[in-house]
Amino acid sequence: MTFIQISLRGVIVFVVTLITIQLGHKRSLSRKTPFDAALLVILAAVLSRAINGSAAFFTTLGGGLVLVLLHRLCAFLAFYSHGFGMLVKGRPDVIVRDGRRDLAMMWRNHVSTHDLDEDLRLSAHTDDLSDIRVARVERSGDISFIKK
Repeated sequence: MTFIQISLRGVIVFVVTLITIQLGHKRSLSRKTPFDAALLVILAAVLSRAINGSAAFFTTLGGGLVLVLLHRLCAFLAFYSHGFGMLVKGRPDVIVRDGRRDLAMMWRNHVSTHDLDEDLRLSAHTDDLSDIRVARVERSGDISFIKK
């Protein structure tokens, strides 16, 4: 394929992707959950084939649309079913309770003491863990803090 053909395919895929993501909802870009990241990685892999010509152009665009609609369906089901939501999005884990670290849960979530201290300073605006009632690794991977 020529430079012009690949460029034109890239422009078309870009416009179609913007429209498709709007159908899927903006949340797929605003959240950082593995559920949303999976869509973005797979969608990028599928749509890149439309640009480089290694798969049929319109079929590949249709496949991308199906992926976004599947993501939207799963998000809809997760909204109405807490169990399904936990299955596809995960669940938060408590890593600090009443100012005490749960080292086993921190290890499970790959949160080091230094990571916790950094987030404590940046998010909770304190460097004293005894000020914290509960800290959780949220489904997005962010750490949230509830002060005493």
